[in-house]
Amino acid sequence: MTMKTYNIPIFVPHRGCPFDCVFCNQKRITGTQKEVTSDDVHNIIGEYLKTLPSKNRRIEAAFFGGSFTGIPINEQSELLAAANEYLKKGNIDGIRLSTRPDYIDKEILDNLLKYGVTTIELGVQSMDDSVLKSSNRGHTREDVINAVKLIKEYPFTLGLQMMTGLPGDTDEKSLYTADEIIKLKPDIVRIYPTLTIKDTFLEKMYLTGKYKPQSVDEAVNLAKQLLLKFEKNNITVIRVGLQSTDEISENGSVVAGPVHSSFRELVESSIYYDIICGKLKDGCKRADVYVNPREVSKAVGNKRCNIIKLKQEKNIDVKICTDENLEKREVRCTCY
Repeated sequence: MTMKTYNIPIFVPHRGCPFDCVFCNQKRITGTQKEVTSDDVHNIIGEYLKTLPSKNRRIEAAFFGGSFTGIPINEQSELLAAANEYLKKGNIDGIRLSTRPDYIDKEILDNLLKYGVTTIELGVQSMDDSVLKSSNRGHTREDVINAVKLIKEYPFTLGLQMMTGLPGDTDEKSLYTADEIIKLKPDIVRIYPTLTIKDTFLEKMYLTGKYKPQSVDEAVNLAKQLLLKFEKNNITVIRVGLQSTDEISENGSVVAGPVHSSFRELVESSIYYDIICGKLKDGCKRADVYVNPREVSKAVGNKRCNIIKLKQEKNIDVKICTDENLEKREVRCTCY
């Protein structure tokens, strides 16, 4: 049976971060309003463990939101110590956190290692300094490079997060960011299209016509190129698209941008559309398209979008069939 990984999300919103990135309203992004204490960590992990399977799973406590290593180191230690108790008892298998690249130094990394942190994710967002400046990130690409070099001196799993559609960004700059990230050789990557969140400076820019968000189609097309680029270089992309919270999905927190509850599915489906089109022969009016059974939903597309698009744009009636001998994204077509 396949081992499944579960993250127990512990949001530490905006603590320790003096910057106001144009896209950031951590309270809305994380759905969290209050500061987190060690008691909260115990309660969150304890409640989650009651709902998770006891076998064939890997469980990690995940400190997300804000800039974890920007809070005072004694407070970091207090929160990490609470999670570490579950790590020592074998209730969880790892501790991960996200932070800024300019909040990494040897003292911090020594402390994270002491408390059993296994994965560090850096919010890179862009490797183009002009985009970072336009987004008021408060760090540079050089800060990213230096942080990565330091982290790689330790036995941490390294994750890098990038965003697309930031102010001043272009597809070319995002692809450049991906190339620069690949050179840094992270273990994992996340790709986040920029969403315009209520009560952010980006919302003001959008409402005054100074910022144009990506459309869903634009964001999907770019994310597709990025995903394929990372995969080609054997870098695992663990998320494409911002994970929805109740605040984002239900309370109107997203003002504009390529928000979609199944964004990665759209990207994967677009990849399949391109593959299928490459297999169809000229003059084909009807086709049986064979894919691995586990890949059917991606080949069909969200709300059957690939089937509909093939009919509208190619005038081909496509039936998706299964073949267990086919690998992921391997397609076989029979045209009529």
